[in-house]
Amino acid sequence: MVTIGMNYEVREGKAEAFERKFALVLEAMRTLPAHAHTELFKSVGAPGRYLIVSEWHSREGFDAFVASEAFHRVTDWGASAILAGRPRHEVYGETVSSAPAGRCPVEHAVR
Repeated sequence: MVTIGMNYEVREGKAEAFERKFALVLEAMRTLPAHAHTELFKSVGAPGRYLIVSEWHSREGFDAFVASEAFHRVTDWGASAILAGRPRHEVYGETVSSAPAGRCPVEHAVR
């Protein structure tokens, strides 16, 4: 099992659109055998800041998801219309040095 934290900054006035799109992505994720569970959290102090915590049965399953055409369509839409900056993905419980090349970009790993 691997847990991924996906940090997003959403443009002012775009929170509702982001949350609607997340609900659609979550429905698609639920059909993936490697996906276990995902939750969306919204910051109280910074309303445009979101954290998605996603549990996967394997790192390979998560990597396949973020490499998929469906994921790229959603992220392209978000980058052009919704997000204020590039998302940051964090892998909890896996160090950067142990992650094979070509995996999700990891900015910070927690042991």
